[in-house]
Amino acid sequence: MYRPFDRFQVEGKCVSVIGSGGKTTFLRFLSGRLPGTVILTTSTHIFPFPGMPLVETGDAGSPENRDRILRELRSAMSRSRVVCLGKAEPSGKLADPSPVIPFEDLQTVADYILVEADGAAGRPLKAHRPWEPVIPACSDLTVCLAGASGIGKPVSEACHCPELFSSLAGIRPDQAVTEAHIAAMLNRENLADCYLVNQVDTLPDPETAVRLCNLIRKDAYPCSLASY
Repeated sequence: MYRPFDRFQVEGKCVSVIGSGGKTTFLRFLSGRLPGTVILTTSTHIFPFPGMPLVETGDAGSPENRDRILRELRSAMSRSRVVCLGKAEPSGKLADPSPVIPFEDLQTVADYILVEADGAAGRPLKAHRPWEPVIPACSDLTVCLAGASGIGKPVSEACHCPELFSSLAGIRPDQAVTEAHIAAMLNRENLADCYLVNQVDTLPDPETAVRLCNLIRKDAYPCSLASY
């Protein structure tokens, strides 16, 4: 029932994904549906995608390194339609490649660039701090996710940056989150072109997610990425 992606359309080449409650899953899902070559990357930090070819940028932002990265991307995409790109860090995560190779340059070698543009520390909900999200200048579409599994839980448990979420939503940190609180926060931030309310399968009443989507002032779709 909650499978909105026949209506969800990607316009342009560069898509930024923000929010919480399934960004990484959505990036992998979307990369599998797009009709062409895809670079999966980040403007902040992201874990590599298991089983997916990885091109590492290194540190130097020289023309020679840029050309090397583009060659490696073309070679990787000759074997795999979807390739991951980033600067490897000791933590095991990948960092933003744009100091070494601009996102605009990536558009010359792939049909789509999918960018994870913020983090949520594994929480289903989040509010964005002043320096978030980090949207590339060439981004054509920003998609924000929110995890329905946070509904009914205290702000302090469900939300990344709980004090900021509380302020934007008009709720105390010890109060349980409702769909109206999430919508109030998202509407005040107004950071995305469209919204996905994920994790519908976790709700006792899935229509709660539908009500949340109706309260969001932009296009919003309930979904369960776990069902794909």
